[in-house]
Amino acid sequence: MKPFIFFIAAIALLATAPARSQALVDPSKVAPEYREAAEKRRAEQLRQRECAMKADLEKVLPRDRTAYLNRCLDTMAAKQ
Repeated sequence: MKPFIFFIAAIALLATAPARSQALVDPSKVAPEYREAAEKRRAEQLRQRECAMKADLEKVLPRDRTAYLNRCLDTMAAKQ
């Protein structure tokens, strides 16, 4: 019975797809009436990625990462 369970578990692990991060929105591939919203979303995604890269470079601990990202995004919004 154990080999059967291991076999089923192996199939289940192989059948799952790897998790992917959210792709950047491409405003040129969106209907014209939604293009402005897509451009805003892409700008927000780029700001989030920039803050995430800063957190990686500064080696922010996982427990502090959310607070760091929120502070970073707030300071970027204040600059604009």
